[in-house]
Amino acid sequence: MNARWMFWAAAAALGLDQISKYLVVFAMDLARIRAIDVLPPLLNFRYGENTGINFGLFGDGGEASRWILVVFSLAVCVAVAVWVRRSHPSAIMQASAGLVIGGALGNVVDRLLYGYVLDFLNMSCCGINNPFVFNVADIFIFAGAAGLILFEGKAKKAS
Repeated sequence: MNARWMFWAAAAALGLDQISKYLVVFAMDLARIRAIDVLPPLLNFRYGENTGINFGLFGDGGEASRWILVVFSLAVCVAVAVWVRRSHPSAIMQASAGLVIGGALGNVVDRLLYGYVLDFLNMSCCGINNPFVFNVADIFIFAGAAGLILFEGKAKKAS
């Protein structure tokens, strides 16, 4: 089975994640100024260094935690790729897997370069003040996982 959709989706997700982090955190100088209100309260840029997993969980593990998360993320990428390749995936399922892989790799790149994941997106709405930040890689991981769940049963079965 040709996995080109998975490859291109992963490459696009990884590239867009890294470009967005560079533009917002470094070119817009968010690392120094810490906050930029874009469309408050719906969309704001808030600088964050996430050493843990979602919402900073397990972020106090130090250097060992960093490397455990890198290895775990890479293992998830391999597992998703192998699973999707073996399941005779549709193009949309391949692309969904690619989004998960590209997003995970985007966060791995951050951990390797900085020691933490760069987060900068903050969204609040309807009187609820969300204190958490996330990044474009997280959006791709979520969207890809949703696509894998929604389209898993719709893949063509080999005869």
